[in-house]
Amino acid sequence: MKLTSTADLWWKNAVVYCLDVETFHDSDGDGYGDFRGLIQKIDHLHRLGVTCLWLMPFFPTPDRDDGYDITDFYNVDPRLGTLGDFVEFVRTARDRGMRVIADLVVNHTSDQHPWFQEARDPDSPRHDWYVWAEEKPPDADQGVVFPDKEKSLWTYDRKAGKYYLHRFYRHQPDLNVANPAVRDEIARVMGFWMELGLSGFRVDAVPFLLEAPVEALPDPHDYLADLRAFLSRRNGEAVLLGEVNLPYTEAMRFFGGADGVGDELHMCFDFIGMQQMYLSLARQEASPLTHVLKERPQPPRDCHWATFVRNHDELTLDKLTEPERQEVFAAFGPDKDMQLYGRGLRRRLPSMLGGDIERVKMVYSLLFSLPGTPVLFYGEEVGMTEDLSLEGREAVRTPMWWDAAAEQRRDPDSLLSWVRLLVERYRECPELAWGTVRVIDTAEPSVLAHRCDVDGGTVLAVHNLGDHDAVVEVGDLDGDLTDLLVDGTVPVKKGKARIELGPYGCRWFRRGGD
Repeated sequence: MKLTSTADLWWKNAVVYCLDVETFHDSDGDGYGDFRGLIQKIDHLHRLGVTCLWLMPFFPTPDRDDGYDITDFYNVDPRLGTLGDFVEFVRTARDRGMRVIADLVVNHTSDQHPWFQEARDPDSPRHDWYVWAEEKPPDADQGVVFPDKEKSLWTYDRKAGKYYLHRFYRHQPDLNVANPAVRDEIARVMGFWMELGLSGFRVDAVPFLLEAPVEALPDPHDYLADLRAFLSRRNGEAVLLGEVNLPYTEAMRFFGGADGVGDELHMCFDFIGMQQMYLSLARQEASPLTHVLKERPQPPRDCHWATFVRNHDELTLDKLTEPERQEVFAAFGPDKDMQLYGRGLRRRLPSMLGGDIERVKMVYSLLFSLPGTPVLFYGEEVGMTEDLSLEGREAVRTPMWWDAAAEQRRDPDSLLSWVRLLVERYRECPELAWGTVRVIDTAEPSVLAHRCDVDGGTVLAVHNLGDHDAVVEVGDLDGDLTDLLVDGTVPVKKGKARIELGPYGCRWFRRGGD
């Protein structure tokens, strides 16, 4: 395989694992996970094959939004440990070959943050660190993200005598990134944590972050490019992974680079592909996913999509049409208690699929074979389910199932063993990360087939989304197919291979001779 040097683009074939320190492992029995507990469990992640850990917020917080309401960007919440514990964790992860990135939550702060408390005084130098209005804007009630908790994006502050903007909860006032002092402070925050060992950031709520007064920040994307330039000066291999839940044409802008070389975000989550995948699963038909793979634009050269089955929020379905969303609700979350905000599901995959382990395994095979960098949410590898007795998004943010991990570790048929195998094969197949992807049309509606080619190497992946046996014929091949997930080969005759799949079957092949 003649791939050029890709050391600085490590994230293109990384395996990213998202976790919340607070719910991962409690080392001292105080009821909160902590960095020492995370260190104790680092070998689980190493055995799984994880190469990059994404930490959800671990900063001091009143904890009214699972840590996304921050009161100090330069410290660790005392419940979770100390700065020393954090540094020891990063060093330990590096010893195991894992990089660490963390949430960069700078669209807003907690209303308890000292910056906001100062900003409430109109004469304070920090007053303009937030977004204020003398009168409530006429469109203040439009675009509310959490309609069960908020009715407006603007709240009146008595001390300031003005309204302040909050795209999310009223206890999370928005920072004003049009203010150069705020932009400088964000750079200092990034630089601080990079000095302590971070290899980049998952940037929270990127489109909201860039919504600044037009007259003060004519092109917000210039600011995103500045962030990437700053990051690259500090560490040429560092990465920005963006939460950009927008249609493809709009999301592509966040990669930047009109010349074909991205200069803003390195990676964007593929929210559109994820939602179409669930529509395909609900219908047991490949066509929605096939269509989106054919239509998904190619990112600039030094950029990539990040693929995922679910994340730490509700499983958003907001980019589906209303009838399509109702199809997915009917299949995977028919009870109102399973739904959230009318746009998503507060469930984990095994529950949605009725505990069908073969179907669950097929979905993770899809995740690791589809083009993009795969991102796992903690507990997915052991089949964690949700707790619907908890409020809202907390249903999917419950403590890690360590008992299940211990039980599955030595079971060759377990989900944990399967995910470990997928990670291993994914890392052995540079075609999946670097190759040119081509969807293969088949006569079987339930089957998705695609191939990835790079430098003469080919990997073919075939998935049956249906609950019945399927047989497909794949052409344009010039060598027998070696199965990568089970022992065996499939002969190729006159350039064609006949592949048999059981219900929810999945197979990866390497073209013979590669």
